[in-house]
Amino acid sequence: MTDDTDRTTCAALAGLLRAIALLGLWGFALTCISALVLALTLRSLSTTATMGFGAVVILGALERYFAFRLRFDEALFDGLARNTVASLEALDKALSTLGLREPPPSQHNTTRPLDDRVQGTRQLMQRHAIVVACQSALFLLALMTQDLS
Repeated sequence: MTDDTDRTTCAALAGLLRAIALLGLWGFALTCISALVLALTLRSLSTTATMGFGAVVILGALERYFAFRLRFDEALFDGLARNTVASLEALDKALSTLGLREPPPSQHNTTRPLDDRVQGTRQLMQRHAIVVACQSALFLLALMTQDLS
């Protein structure tokens, strides 16, 4: 990566990923609260509330996966922006060595373009936001359907 525009894109995306980490904290908090509510009051909850809190906990596993991937992508894009990652080709080789990316066929040097990486990370952010939105809706449903008597 020698282009200043590419480095700036990577820096901006890394900043966005740092900012959206707050969303991951919200999803993690919903998961923990739901698990605690289930552990302490399972017998006194209505069936709908139990299923709602349970769904929040189950979605929490998916949310944690997305949060992990986004944190990893943040570090990679930050490295690209700061030029501590020499090139996209070097990044692909490092990921292949770590077993995090399929090695390219030996005849072809297939380095993923930066635009594809940025788009993939943005899609991952959107999916993460959708999961947290679902967790929030189910949490509210569970709160609204529990018997407060």
